[in-house]
Order: sequence, then structure tokens, then C-alpha cells
Amino acid sequence: MDPIERRNEIEKAIGFKLYSRPMSGTIKELDKLSKSLLFAELSNIAYLREDLATRAAQDIGFTESRFFNREGSQAYIFETNSDCAIVCRGTEPNEWNDIKADINAASVVAETIGRVHKGFKREVDDLWPELETAIVENKKMLWIAGHSLGGAMATICASRCKLSHIQSNPIELYTFGSPRVGNKRYVNYTVVVHIRWVNNNDIVTRVPPNWMGYRHTGEEMYLNAHGKIRKMTKWQRTKDRWRGFWMGAKVGSIDPFSDHSLDQYAKCIYTAICAQERTTPLL
Repeated sequence: MDPIERRNEIEKAIGFKLYSRPMSGTIKELDKLSKSLLFAELSNIAYLREDLATRAAQDIGFTESRFFNREGSQAYIFETNSDCAIVCRGTEPNEWNDIKADINAASVVAETIGRVHKGFKREVDDLWPELETAIVENKKMLWIAGHSLGGAMATICASRCKLSHIQSNPIELYTFGSPRVGNKRYVNYTVVVHIRWVNNNDIVTRVPPNWMGYRHTGEEMYLNAHGKIRKMTKWQRTKDRWRGFWMGAKVGSIDPFSDHSLDQYAKCIYTAICAQERTTPLL
């Protein structure tokens, strides 16, 4: 089958568009935006059932897929000949286990140092024995990613890899619409290259609140109300959020929730890549 026809067929089956080109080399060879797009799409694929996830991952160059599921905590490992990507699945509204994890905002002592969100930690605890075994056996370049609850889980997984006996440490961590995970001591102690994407009014990125002691970590990549990557002052961001609310209201959407969509993250990153390459986006 022609590659374009095959991709069209896969996109119809999975219900969303794939923008990433098929992998021809290693992930490390990609620039930051291309890696971000790749991991946004893998994070989206991680929400699919196993057969569809395998097909979609194969179409962008990952020849092996493994699904981990323990009491509702879920993740995939996608592999090429040179790379291994752990991608944690985010919140599913019909999964009580995910909802419990999100609302259980009490902090507990982390295995590493500092304090971490109890619900997110429990999600990782459920999967960690199997994931740790896979990571210990891994000889490839390791990457970790996730969206929403999956981003929080990915952050904790990266921390555990970096500060444990595991020799296969993650090269980089990519999260999209991730909540805050731990306190200042926790996020400052764990040194992992973390690219953290935030889309305008995405409500999940603003919880749990700062007054509970929670902090973000990593290099923030902020998408403004127009979907452009921008660095802003606190006042500029406040104005931009109001702009996003108004733009959403005009089309009948609730901006804090629509901005959490992983499709939106992928589309904006893809558009930024096209602008960088001076090509016309195929949206």
C-alpha cells in the first residue's frame, strides 16, 4: 500500500491526524520541535487500545510496542533499533483509578527526596516493578513522555531512573499539559532535561496550586492564545489568558478544557515546525 494511503487509513482508524514523518535515524538527531512533535503524537497514541497503538507507532517508525496495565495505571514502551520511549497514559474520564489519582492531592515523601503528589506516586508505584525491569534490561537510548496525568507519571519515572541504581537513564523528558508533581525540594533535586509544554489556559497545568507547596520543573514551552510559542512576563501571560478565554467564548468552547487537548498541542508544534522550515502546514 502507498505510504500516504496507509497513513490516511490509520488516521481514520485512530481518529486523529499524525504529523510526524517516519523515523529514519535516531531521536537524538532531531531538533527540539521535531522531538516535541514526536512525543506529543506518541502521548496521543498511548490513549489507544493496543492494536491501534501498535499500528500508529509503526507508521512513524517504532517497530516494537509493549503495553503495561496494572490496576488502571497504564503506559507503553515504543522502540526502534536505537531508541526506547516510555510513554505514560494520561487521565481517562471514565477510569475511576485515574480520577482518584488526580484528586488525591495530598503530598507524601518521595522515594528520592522531598515530597510528591500522593495520587500520581501511587499510579507509578503500580507500574514500577514491570517498568523498572524493562528499563534495567534496556540497552538503547531512553526517552520518557506523557500528557496530563501521564506527564506527571513520566516526571516521577524520570526522577526514579535518574536517582536509582538503573544505568539506563533518560536522555530527555517531554510532557504536555502536565500538572505540578512535587514540592520545591523534589523538583530541584532531580536534574533531568525536561521540556514541558503549556497551552495558554490549559487548566491542568495550574493544579495542584502553588499554595499547597507544589512547583513545576523543566523548561517551559508556552503556546499563546494564537498557538504561537512565546516567552512572556507574568502580566503578558495574564492578558494572553484573557485573550484565550475571549477567543474560546466566541466559538463556544471552554478554553481551560479545550486547551488541554493533545491534538491542539500537536497541531501547534507542527505549525511551528512548518514556520521554521518555511513550508505550508498540511492541516
